[in-house]
Amino acid sequence: MISRYSRESLTHIWSDQNKYDTWLLIELAVCRYMEKEGSVPQHTASIIEKNTKGKLSVERILDLERTVKHDVIAFLTHVEELSGDEGRWLHLGMTSSDILDTSFGIRCRDALCIIEEGVSSLRDVCLARAREHKHTPIVGRSHGIHAEPTSLGLTFARWYAELGRVNEQITNARQNISVGKIAGAVGTYATISPTIESEVLSSLDLNPETVPTQVVGRDRYALVTNALALLGSVIEQMAVTIRHWQRTEVGEAEEGFSSGQKGSSAMPHKRNPIASENITGLARMLRMYAGAVLENVALWHERDISHSSVERVVFPDATTLADYMITRCKDLLQNLVIHSDRMRNNLEITEGMVFSQAVLLALIAKGKSRQEAYVIVQRAAFTAWDDKKQSFKELLEGDKDVTDLLGQNDIDKLFDVDNYLRHVDLIYRRSIGE
Repeated sequence: MISRYSRESLTHIWSDQNKYDTWLLIELAVCRYMEKEGSVPQHTASIIEKNTKGKLSVERILDLERTVKHDVIAFLTHVEELSGDEGRWLHLGMTSSDILDTSFGIRCRDALCIIEEGVSSLRDVCLARAREHKHTPIVGRSHGIHAEPTSLGLTFARWYAELGRVNEQITNARQNISVGKIAGAVGTYATISPTIESEVLSSLDLNPETVPTQVVGRDRYALVTNALALLGSVIEQMAVTIRHWQRTEVGEAEEGFSSGQKGSSAMPHKRNPIASENITGLARMLRMYAGAVLENVALWHERDISHSSVERVVFPDATTLADYMITRCKDLLQNLVIHSDRMRNNLEITEGMVFSQAVLLALIAKGKSRQEAYVIVQRAAFTAWDDKKQSFKELLEGDKDVTDLLGQNDIDKLFDVDNYLRHVDLIYRRSIGE
């Protein structure tokens, strides 16, 4: 599915003008198929279209709504003002949600097309950086503590894979929201033909709601906001990682800092991870919106109106926020400054303790029980960490429990970073297909 709109057009998709134009598109489509079945005079839709094309006034409709307190009635009143007597043939046998939900299906579908295209573009940036840093060593961390060596490129490859899974969810949400209903007051087609619904929705590239009530099922809407919330969380994870990398004590990477940019009103030395922090905050908004839309699933009977006010705020905001986050993150990754020398230095801060598991496994392979080997390795690691007089490796080299089983050459091989990166190609084939 390719959006009818350019990447810069989310504002247009959710504008009042486009909303009313889409309502009119649906009304005219229904009118044309009613002409075919003979319930509306021939050429009615053409006359209405001629008299209204390019003339719908947002200001006039909103002015009418202030009086009638009903958006669809205000819209239909304005259309009748423009179209004359033929306007009476519009909206026959329909209810307001036939227009509202079908229009929403069109506009949300088009908005999600833009989001999908954006995620694909962001994945391309992750892919490029993964290729660039495939063999750049960096310390892996668990619980925020140095663990074992890994590849910086694997971080970007992981983000590439995660964004791919997210885009699958967004695609699924788009397919589920690409529905409409033109089924009358409670969805029974008592006042309008199911054939008309089928023909109209097909012309709009929509599917009919499986079991309509007065509305399309709000579980479909929740799928959209949940997918966007997941997208926000994945992008936030990227931002949080970069925020950690940029900490002064870490210094492994930092956001690009443009000429003339200032970091702090008080401290001229500051270069802060403002884009990453901004993204983190916006992800909270997307998750909040998802919660609100989940509350809309449980409507009374065939429908109440409690969902409407939420949806009018959430969907323009959530899709626009998601698109902004994608753009901001793409710029962040493209301009991310990588300090591979600092990564190497940090990898060596513990003076070899990140190789502790390799030593543990080597001792087990030479006949020690796991618990015996663990005590020997932990003893050396804690001594090195606490008194700083000897490195972890030096302590091992002076420990008879170790040297009785491992020679100097054996120990040297255990402290080789390349041992930890030898399967990077395998993971790349699995994650990015190369």
